[in-house]
Formats: sequence, structure tokens, C-alpha cells
Amino acid sequence: MIPSLEQLLRARSGVLTEKLVRQPGAFGLGQVPARLTPDATTTMVCGFCSTGCGLNVHLRDSLAVNLSADPDYPVNRGMACPKGWEALAPLDAPDRGTKPLLRTNGGELTAISWERAIALFCEKLQAIRAAHGPESVAFLSTGQIPTEEMAFLGALFKFGMGFVHCDSNTRQCMATAHVAYKESFGFDAPPYTYADFEESDVLVFIGSNPCIAHPIMWQRVMRNPHQPAIVVIDPRRTETAMAATQHLPLRPKSDLVLLYGLAHLLLRLEAVDRDFVAAHTTGFEAFADFVRPFTISRVAEETGLAEEKLWRLAGTIAQGKRVSFWWTMGVNQSHESTRTAQAVINLALMTGQIGRPGTGANSITGQCNAMGSRLFANATSLLGGHDANDAADRTKVAGVLGIPEDLIPRQPSLAYDQIVDGIESGRIRALWVIGTNSSHSWVDRNRFNALLEKLDFLVVQDMYASTDTAKRADLYLPAAGWGEKDGTLINSERRIGLIKKVRRAPGEALADFHIFRLIAEVWGCGALFARWTSPEAVFHLLRELSRGRPYDITGISGYRMIDEQSGIQWPLTESQIEAFGKAEETGPEPEPKPEQSAPTIPRERRLFADGTFFTADGRARFVFAEPRPMPEKPDGDFPFLLLTGRGTSSQWHTNTRTGKSDVLRKLYPPDCYLEIHPNDAARLGIAPGATVKISSRRASITAAAFVTPAVQPGQVFAPMHYEEVNQLTFPAFDPHSRQPSYKACAVRVERG
Repeated sequence: MIPSLEQLLRARSGVLTEKLVRQPGAFGLGQVPARLTPDATTTMVCGFCSTGCGLNVHLRDSLAVNLSADPDYPVNRGMACPKGWEALAPLDAPDRGTKPLLRTNGGELTAISWERAIALFCEKLQAIRAAHGPESVAFLSTGQIPTEEMAFLGALFKFGMGFVHCDSNTRQCMATAHVAYKESFGFDAPPYTYADFEESDVLVFIGSNPCIAHPIMWQRVMRNPHQPAIVVIDPRRTETAMAATQHLPLRPKSDLVLLYGLAHLLLRLEAVDRDFVAAHTTGFEAFADFVRPFTISRVAEETGLAEEKLWRLAGTIAQGKRVSFWWTMGVNQSHESTRTAQAVINLALMTGQIGRPGTGANSITGQCNAMGSRLFANATSLLGGHDANDAADRTKVAGVLGIPEDLIPRQPSLAYDQIVDGIESGRIRALWVIGTNSSHSWVDRNRFNALLEKLDFLVVQDMYASTDTAKRADLYLPAAGWGEKDGTLINSERRIGLIKKVRRAPGEALADFHIFRLIAEVWGCGALFARWTSPEAVFHLLRELSRGRPYDITGISGYRMIDEQSGIQWPLTESQIEAFGKAEETGPEPEPKPEQSAPTIPRERRLFADGTFFTADGRARFVFAEPRPMPEKPDGDFPFLLLTGRGTSSQWHTNTRTGKSDVLRKLYPPDCYLEIHPNDAARLGIAPGATVKISSRRASITAAAFVTPAVQPGQVFAPMHYEEVNQLTFPAFDPHSRQPSYKACAVRVERG
């Protein structure tokens, strides 16, 4: 039994918890930092999506009162989407969590003190660990918190608390890109910069709708001066497809066949950059042999696309001088997503369209810090992208962090879906959910929520006690949100951006960072994290961990440098800083400062300009495999194929935050709707706006019919933001990335 928090406080003079919980002005409970004057404007990055826009935050009496888009930030250049303009609104929501809550014997969540909450947290989890072992507790985290908090959580859980299994909701959006890049390039390395949107003469979007999902990126496309060909490969006629010069409405989940067929046609058109392939890749001849059976007639039959459309697209790619390939969730969320992403990469490699302006095989990230999660969450890989099975990596991580090497578990963590299965089997007895709403967002959500009832203990740490997941918690811990704490986020183009504390968190809510500090102290492992005193202190640990890695950021001196440079793309090594400094004229010796200003760094830097990749031999790999059939196909009982995705630019994921804004709620339908083709609607007697019943083998829901030719006959579409939708989805997973396939399941549609 661990000591109570009261005992711990007496033993340690009450310093830590008094500072965290009781003193006004400390950590999450007080005013904004002293570095910001009472009536000032400061810039930080948005905390919604991976675009990473710069927002000017306007302060009055030391508190943020308004936002505007930063015209100088290299990402958005004075533009912002509806979510960015309303980013402060979720902080003022009346249902913000303000005190820890404990479920009583009567089933109600009742307010308790932080002292009791942390003591119960530690007592319960230590008892479960003692009874069932270190594999009996897991956490599910998020891509929405700062990198430093992600790193602290993963290190605390594995090195300090001695557990093994953890994952984040990045598994739902970016695990595929992570694995695909790692296998093809040797490291998870998106090669592009947003300038490529404006420098391509051909842009190919595959399963991607940036007009809605990443509207500022789409604005960058619209600024392209080259009159580019814009190609959209998507079953739906999305908003992006409507603006395209070519739209290929292929059958859902036939994209791997299509991409192999395009490679076949490019071979026939002699559009291969033989010099690039010979000098910088391996495996091309085997790949060329592999795609020869993907003839145009076969591809046309399996995708439902006309042969002339296929020839036209192949010709467009072959003739392009600067061709960029872009993909998002339409690729990543599939039963064969990793090989599909690698099929995109293969097209870029075989045509030499990588490493130059306007080129690249470019995965657009989902969440604001999914890239930070991929690098630093210490979930299914060792902190900083290291390998727990590599002795040198373990030694390096232990040395940098100052921890005993034997605290680093060598056993790999279960992935998200395997953790869920572990609850069912009894392997996982307690779950800690941080900053994600799994009860809404997880595939086949009814099963997930039923399994939560099997747990001995469920802890939810979130801004709101009102989420679907928090309502099921045994213990709720109130967390500060974006704008209420400091840290860094890493966007799609690898740009590290800064967030700042410009509001006080409500009530007794604490930054996740300081919740982890409390847990470490009460658990008894606080000494391991003696240097983890602030988010910036952790940033410097991560900076040192990056040394010699593909994402080396040893050239970043600290937060002030990130702020002054309007974000910094990785990598940025010490030697690069020296080179940039030599390129500038030297002036008078500057006045010494706590953190010296850096030389001007190029704002747009892409990877692989020299054709060298992160593999052992420096060559990119062609990776491929035979396509596999869709796991759940339509049949006589369930004749429609349900597609899901983003609905509007004013909605984000489960609407946990966007639903708090009066402005944003006016910009999207309040209730779930289903897109259905006019022919199908007429055949079923469904009028526009009528209530329809949608049933899969797992559940039935109702929605309003939206009759539109944007979907093809036999297909329907529902936005993922509504809580009903994931009752229907089929739990299929890519075998390489373990990412769920949200985009295809068989349903029946009837009049409601």
C-alpha cells in the first residue's frame, strides 16, 4: 500500500501539491506567464488539426480575449479555418471539468479533492498491478496534447510505474503513414513542405478531401500559380473533387489495384526515371515484374473506372515536371492501408518525383500533434523513435534521461485494438484514457463500451467530464486544454510550433503535465523525473534524445527560438545552425541573453533533396503485396456500402470541442445525416430530409436523408462526428499498422 497523499505531503513539507493545487497563480490555476504583458499580442499554433496554423492571441488584463490569423506565419499566411477563429470558445464551455470526480457506490460522479483523487489512482493501479502483473493496466492517449506531455506520460507509465501496454488515438489516423514511411524510407519521414502545394504542376489527392479536412492547405493549392492539374481519387464527389481537373470515382477499397495499374501504365509510357531509380532505390525490377499483370482492362474492371480515365491520369503524371501525391484517411483507414500508402510512395519513387520542389509522396497528418505522438509518445516504440529491442538505443535513452536501463521494458506494447481485445480476455484490468473520446470514436463502439464494463478501474483525464468516455469513468481527472499550458506541437510538414498559456484553467483543472508530476510523486518514482520540471525542460531532454536521429533537433536552442522563427521544421542539427550562421553577414556582438537568438533558418525545407534516405544503404525501398478483398462486402441483406469521413470544416472528430462554439454549431447540421444517391432514394421511397434507418450487422441508427449525386449508387456516406455512426463500422484492421478500417462496411437503408 502506498502512503496517502496527506502522509506524503507531511513527509515532503507539502511543497509539490501545495504548489500544484492550492497556490493561486501556479501551474494551470493562475494567470498567464509573466513574459506576456497584460495587454499584448502573442502568436502560437492552433490546437485542432495537423495544419499547424499560426494564430495571434490578443490579451487584455493578461487573459486571451480574441484571436486572429497571423499574416507572417509560414503555414497559413493570414488565413484560418472556422475552427481556428473559434479556438478560444471551447475553453469557456460550461461543462468544463473543474474538480476530480469519483463514482460513488450509488453510481454518481461526486467531486473529491486532488489529494484523494491521486491517492486513489495510485492505490487502485498498484493493487491491480500487484494482483495481475505489469501487463494488466493500459493507457489510451491522444494526438492532441503537447509533445512534452506525451513524452512524460509514456516515460512515467513505463519507466516509473512499471507498466507495458499503451497506445494513442494516433493509431486511428496516422499509424499507416508511420509504418509505410518507415519501411520505404527507413524512418517515419513526411518529405514535403507546404510550399509544394504551390509549386506542383500536378497534384494527385488520394482518399483526401483537403477542402473540408484541411482547408488552409487547400487555400495553398488555390494559390498555385502554375495552373496545375488537380486529380482526386475518391469514391465520393467531394468538395475537393468538384474543384479538380480530373476526378476518378473508383469503387471503394479498389485503390491498391488502381495504384498498381498506374505503375503498369507508367512503365508502358516509359515514364520511369531510370537514373533516379538506379541511384537511389532498391527493389524496382521486382516491383516492375509484380505490376505487369495489372493491365488496364483488369484495373478498369476492378475499379469501375473507364480505360480512358486511366490513360488520361497516367499521361498527366508522365508529362508532369513537378508531381506531388497526397493522401489522408481514405488510404490510412483501410484493411490494406500500409501497402496502399506504399503504392503511392512507389509511384513517386519510380518517376523520381521526390526531394524537389512541388513533388513528394506526402501523407497529410490528422491531429495537431500526431507527429509528436509518432516520435515521442513512448507507446509502441521507445521514446524518440528508438527501438526497445536495440541495446544501443536502450543505453542511449537511459543515459539521456538518467534512469536505470533495466527500467526500460523490452516487451512490445499491444496496439489499440489489441488492448481492447485484452479487456475482453481479462488480460487488461484497468484503463487510463487521456484526452481522447474512445467511446465515440473507436470502431464498432458498442462493443468497446460494453467491454469498459468489465474493467476493474477506468480513469478518464480530459477537459470535459461530459464526453461519452468520461461519463463511464470510475475516476475523472480535470485537465487544462490548449491555451492553458505551454508546450510544442509538430505539424504535417514536420514544423515544431509553440503553444502558450494565455488563459487560466477553470476551477482546479491542471495541465496534464502537472497531473503526471503529481502521480510520479505519489507513486514513489518522482526522483526518476527530477529533471522534468517544466515542459521546456522536457523539450531539452527530447532535443538530446534526437541527436544523430533522422529528426535531429539539436540545433533548436529552446522555446524562444521556435517562437522567433515562426516554427521550425525537423531536422535542424547543430551543424546546420552553424552553416546558416556562416551564410549570414556578421554584425556587432549581440548583447548576451538567456537564450541566444539563432541565425535565420529557411522557412521551407524538404527531405531527400540529395536522394539519400534513412535506410542502412541510403536507398528507398519498393514495397508491395497482392491486394486483399474487402473484409465485409455488401450482400442481399446489407446491400449498401457505408463510407465515413469528415463532414464540414467547422467540425472536429467527436465534436467534443467544436460542439462548444455557438458559431461553429451554426455551420453544421445538428443531427446525423446520410448521403444517398437520388436513384437509390427514389427506389426506396426516401424523400430529402426524411428519417432513414441504417443497419449493419452490429447496430441500427437513424439519420436524416441527404439526397445527392455526390455518392455513387449503392454507396452511402455518414460523417464521423456524430456519435451514432461508429455503432455501425466494421472492426477490420491493417495487419501492418493495426489501423482500423472506418471507410467500408455493409449496411441496409430503410425508411424510418
